[in-house]
Amino acid sequence: MPATPAWPPRSAPRLFVEQRLENGARVEIDGNAAHYLCRVMRVSPGDAVILCDDQTGEWAARIAEAGKRNVILEVVERLREREDVPDLWLCPALLKKDRFDLVLEKATELGVARIQPLITRRCVADKLNLDRARTITTEAAEQCARTALPILAEPVKLDALLRDWPEERTLFFADELGGESAANAFAVRESPLRSKAALLIGPEGGFDDAERKAIRAHPQARAIALGPRILRGETATIAALSIWMATAGDWSTKE
Repeated sequence: MPATPAWPPRSAPRLFVEQRLENGARVEIDGNAAHYLCRVMRVSPGDAVILCDDQTGEWAARIAEAGKRNVILEVVERLREREDVPDLWLCPALLKKDRFDLVLEKATELGVARIQPLITRRCVADKLNLDRARTITTEAAEQCARTALPILAEPVKLDALLRDWPEERTLFFADELGGESAANAFAVRESPLRSKAALLIGPEGGFDDAERKAIRAHPQARAIALGPRILRGETATIAALSIWMATAGDWSTKE
C-alpha cells in the first residue's frame, strides 16, 4: 500500500494571524490574505494551512469554507511552540526604500529579535512607513517559517539611541574605518544564546566624524570590522548578522 502523505504537507501555505490560536478555534481570513489563499494558492475545503499567532506557536489548520472574500479555517493541532530567538537587536540606519526593504526582510529571515531603525546625518530617508515595514517582516517570517515576529520600533535619531542605550547590552558598531574582527568579537561572548547584544549599521556614505566619535566614546560600544572592503548598508547588515548567528546565535553549536 502507498504511504500515507504527511499532514500538513510541507507545501502548505503559512500565515500569521492576530487571533490567539488554540485547538478547535475557528479563524476567519479576509482581505489580502484571503486573496492569497484563494487566488494564488487556490485552496479548497479540506486543504491544510499553517498558522502562527506570535504568541502560542505554530498550528495546523484545515480549510472549512473558501469564499470569494473570506476563508474560514479550523485549527487542528499545534505543531511547534513559539521559538526563542537569540536576544539580538539590529540598529540599521535608514536607507533608500528598496534597500531598506531588503534589510527588513533579511534581518527577519536571519533571526533578529528587534529592529530599531536609526536616523543619522547622512541618511537619505528620515521616515519609515511602519505598517508597510511590518508587512515586509511578517511576509519574511512566513517565508522562512519563523514562529516569532521581530519587534519593529519607530525610527530614532542616533543621539537619542546612544543616550537611552541600556547598560547591559553590548552595541557592536560596524565601523568602515576598522575595529576588532567581527567573528572574534562575537565568539568570545559568554552564554551567547542568553547574551544581550546589538548591531549598529550605518547609512549610505557612512557615519560622519562626529557620529563616529560619539559612538566610539559610548561605554557599551565595540567597534568591529567586516572585512577589507567597504560594504553597502544592506550588505553589511546581512554579513554582520550571518557572522553573529554563526558564532554566537542559534546557528552555533555552543550551549
